Amino acid sequence: MIETERTKCPTLHTNPLDGTVTWAPSKSIWYSTHLLIAILAGPITWTWSASLICGALTVLRLCCGHSVGLHRLLIHRSFKTPLWLKRTLVYLGTLVGMGGPFTMIRLHDLRDWSQRHERCHPFFIHQTTLFRDWIANLHSSIALEHPPEIQIEPEVAEDPFFKFLEKTDRWQQLPLALLLFAGGGISWVVWGISVRIALSLTGHWLVGHFAHNGGDRHWHMKNQAVQGYNVRHIGLLTMGESWHNNHHAFPGSARLGHSPKQQDPGWWFIAVLERMGLAREIRTPKDFPKSTIREAL
Repeated sequence: MIETERTKCPTLHTNPLDGTVTWAPSKSIWYSTHLLIAILAGPITWTWSASLICGALTVLRLCCGHSVGLHRLLIHRSFKTPLWLKRTLVYLGTLVGMGGPFTMIRLHDLRDWSQRHERCHPFFIHQTTLFRDWIANLHSSIALEHPPEIQIEPEVAEDPFFKFLEKTDRWQQLPLALLLFAGGGISWVVWGISVRIALSLTGHWLVGHFAHNGGDRHWHMKNQAVQGYNVRHIGLLTMGESWHNNHHAFPGSARLGHSPKQQDPGWWFIAVLERMGLAREIRTPKDFPKSTIREAL
């Protein structure tokens, strides 16, 4: 029976295999609304400035916020920062539109825990048709019959700012929308909010789908249901998240691209923070001892 720092097995029946996938109304309506606005209103409100705003906010939110703030810092604790910066990066990650900090930790840890078993529910694997995987990941949720307990560390679970973000995660788009409207009118709102959210959520799912279905593999994870693949040529586009086989082998590493040829903007940003004295105790693959679980190919 597999346990992690956060994920505990309360009974002998706890497993990642038995469960039911059902439509998640709130999640589905949230995504579908922004997708429809992007498709219907995006073309008629397009301007150069609106597209630039969308691009800049997408990079800021996905790279600094999601990849660095939520994924590498909050979830995997691969480096440390001052509390004010940690809160800022997590706030930017929340603005991506996927969920609040506690939701993201639970979703991520449940998926990681499940994939580390020899077998897990197909929901966690991505290995189905593109359309069915899109339905499962962007419109549905899973309820395991015997789920693990995910215990978020007290310094995060009791943080008042993180609690506030968790309760108001979708409402956090409203202040940004008002600022965008004041700066550029309805076109900036459509492109800075709905187009950005639709692109970010769809892109995040696509990267996960492709990174679990093919690409390069430098590491083999023994007795695990999912290996993960390094998807070349999209390292810049994905902020480094496409080096997924590396991430499966060293989930606690702040560096996802292991060589100069593996572009990793998230790692570049962390390196800048370190030079500024704002990042410390940064973990990279060299900080992890030889493991009986992973082997180099």
